[in-house]
Amino acid sequence: MFQNLGVLDRGLRLVVGGVLMGLLVAGTATGLWAALMAAVALGMIVTALFGVCPLYQVWGISTCRLPRRG
Repeated sequence: MFQNLGVLDRGLRLVVGGVLMGLLVAGTATGLWAALMAAVALGMIVTALFGVCPLYQVWGISTCRLPRRG
């Protein structure tokens, strides 16, 4: 798999995922909402750490800068 997340995209995903995890730890969500928030937060953090978003690959999107040739 090739990386398809740029630096800004990865940073935003880490921040949003961290905020969602913080909200979960603070106990602002319970039940189904907590489970959904945890899944979204975990997905954002994991994709940011690896630099690969499976949905971006399906849709053919890349926010990563392409290396210049020549």
